[in-house]
Amino acid sequence: MRMILAVAAVLYSASAFAQADKPPMVGDKPLVQVKPKGTKAGTKEAAAKPAAAPKGKPQSIAARLQACLDLDDGTKDRLNCYDAVIPPVPKPKPAKAKGYADCRFFKEEDERLACFNGFAESIPKLPKT
Repeated sequence: MRMILAVAAVLYSASAFAQADKPPMVGDKPLVQVKPKGTKAGTKEAAAKPAAAPKGKPQSIAARLQACLDLDDGTKDRLNCYDAVIPPVPKPKPAKAKGYADCRFFKEEDERLACFNGFAESIPKLPKT
């Protein structure tokens, strides 16, 4: 029993010391996060891409398709967003789409956009975590 209490006390104190009130510092200056080169927030490519996933946890395809629903309906930007998630592979005579992955086979942009919209809107809303 004493051993369990001793281990609990050590673990509790270690977690208390691990919590810091101040951000990590280098000398007198706080650490700074640097953005990678080549990313520009105002470009069309950045606007067409779905929202970025938090670090460490990649977003699911469903969440990325739902992020495309935030763009105006019936626009090229929304189609570009869908195409960034699932790249198009047009076929001359595609079969009827049974899932969102089958939408990439449509050659016509309007058909592909309508197909993606139908599946993206029918996906249940995922909880925000």
